Amino acid sequence: MSNPVIGVLALQGDVREHLVALAVADATARPVRRPEELAEVDGLVIPGGESTTMSKLATLFGMREPLRERIKDGMPVYGTCAGLIMLADKILDPRSGQETFGGIDMIVRRNAFGRQNESFEAGVEVEGIEDGPVEGVFIRAPWVESVGAQVEVLAEHDGHIVAVRQGNALATSFHPELTGDHRMHQLFTEMVRAVR
Repeated sequence: MSNPVIGVLALQGDVREHLVALAVADATARPVRRPEELAEVDGLVIPGGESTTMSKLATLFGMREPLRERIKDGMPVYGTCAGLIMLADKILDPRSGQETFGGIDMIVRRNAFGRQNESFEAGVEVEGIEDGPVEGVFIRAPWVESVGAQVEVLAEHDGHIVAVRQGNALATSFHPELTGDHRMHQLFTEMVRAVR
């Protein structure tokens, strides 16, 4: 079976690191900036970065509605850090005009773990991931305040939800792509394979 084609939303954020991690996880990885590129992928990673900027750029590049539609239609999607915020149905403290793509019935809090200088690394036990904790980097990371009945909580850190899944949508508060631990990307690649 050929490798699934997985895009990384390349409007802003740590795109290159996700492309590398996906390639290690046996996906054909490519950057996605425009609706015609989105139409060619089996799944999409929404990287970390700055969620307010990402929201504005998605509108500017004509990506907001096509992305919302693909997510609603069941395209597998994985959001890390700001990507988690962009997959939330509701942000507790949105910036003015900030909109999400939606897809996961959750309420998130931006920058919940603190400012840039309070960033940290931690091992996170993620349900469904074997061989020990996943190494995660938390950079101005959000956390999930609450989830709906259809959302599966995969991990918590210090009593806060940091990894969730709802159907074909996966999200983490942390950045696994910055650590060399590619098991989250392997999990996502398997999710994409399952619906191809």
